[in-house]
Amino acid sequence: MAGRPVHTFEVISSTQLTPHMIRLVLGGSGAGQGFDTFTPSAFTDSYVKFVIVPDGADVSGLPRPLTLDSFNELPEDQRPTVRTYTVRRVDTEKRQITVDFVVHGEQGVAGPWAAKVQPGQPAYLMGPSGAYAPDPAADWHLLAGDEAGLPAISAALNALPPTAVGQAFIEVAGPEDELELTAPAGVAVHWIHRGGRADQVPDSVAGDHAPLIAAVRAAEWLPGQVQVFVHGEAQTVMHNLRPYLRKERGVEAKWASISGYWRRGRTEETFRQWKAELAKVEASQSD
Repeated sequence: MAGRPVHTFEVISSTQLTPHMIRLVLGGSGAGQGFDTFTPSAFTDSYVKFVIVPDGADVSGLPRPLTLDSFNELPEDQRPTVRTYTVRRVDTEKRQITVDFVVHGEQGVAGPWAAKVQPGQPAYLMGPSGAYAPDPAADWHLLAGDEAGLPAISAALNALPPTAVGQAFIEVAGPEDELELTAPAGVAVHWIHRGGRADQVPDSVAGDHAPLIAAVRAAEWLPGQVQVFVHGEAQTVMHNLRPYLRKERGVEAKWASISGYWRRGRTEETFRQWKAELAKVEASQSD
């Protein structure tokens, strides 16, 4: 990741969408800002890596153009933390991007930053990257996830053609965390309530027992070729929904985008380590 270009955006607006989600609109019209260096992605799971600088860090004297290496000039306690988020929407005319953040009080790094950052302040990010967009060749679409996967699911629903058929399952804390989504008439959107914050609910409704699992397994399996997009808490997705879809339902890899976005009890750094270890184990089992 070192040396990667860092784009400088300006926070245009901040909106509290639900008790646990904040929407930031990022733009910037200055030379070398925003879309001067940022090229949007066509993928609906397009994501960026936010470079979150601690309060009080002085970045004015850093080498330009900014890269991740530039921040090595700062004292160690002022160096940034990197966190990954999906781009909810791109407005090429206004030269703005929209990113939704799940916020659980003061827990974590990106959520608290998103909750307190003010319009006019800078936002530093890298990317975008991505790999999934709805395929018009699919007969129907199955989308599932939790709050972390909601922005990508929302973007995918927006990108589907009006004639698309499918089902979307989204697990959130409760009714107050539901968002108004735009979806084709033939795509049913189902909200599943777990009864509390994803990081606080008991194991009886999390991980291997997340209500999202039962909802997807109970869903009607439509005829024809399905395209799957399932992203959310890693134990729920990788150890439960992926085996169900890939093995029991026989969905080929080219028609399936399935990944854990986070894992209970782990920071992003330790989560990346866990994913790398899991990949090694799976590779050895397939030899």
